[in-house]
Amino acid sequence: VQLVESGGGLVQAGDSLRLSCAASGIAFSVWVMAWYRQVPGKQRELVASIVSSGSSTNYADSVKGRFTISRDNAKNTLYLRMNRVKPEDTGVYFCRATSYTRAYWGQGTQVTVSS
Repeated sequence: VQLVESGGGLVQAGDSLRLSCAASGIAFSVWVMAWYRQVPGKQRELVASIVSSGSSTNYADSVKGRFTISRDNAKNTLYLRMNRVKPEDTGVYFCRATSYTRAYWGQGTQVTVSS
């Protein structure tokens, strides 16, 4: 199983960014997918999640209205569109695949937002 994130980088506050997570080795379309982020010294926190069909999403309060999680099951890819980013959005962003019995993590992609 591989989850490979990409799209991170250094951006300025107010900019937009799109993260991608390419999945392989799993039946992507049946897994719940999510984005988490982590900053040094703090626990990894849930940013957004999406059900297998894509019909339902959930967001942390801090990103509601700015971030959009989506998925393309035909391409086995998860996305996170980040609009109007803020310095507090800085962190390593991880994608996670979850089923009833298993969970897998990607290696993460760094997002740094300068003020």
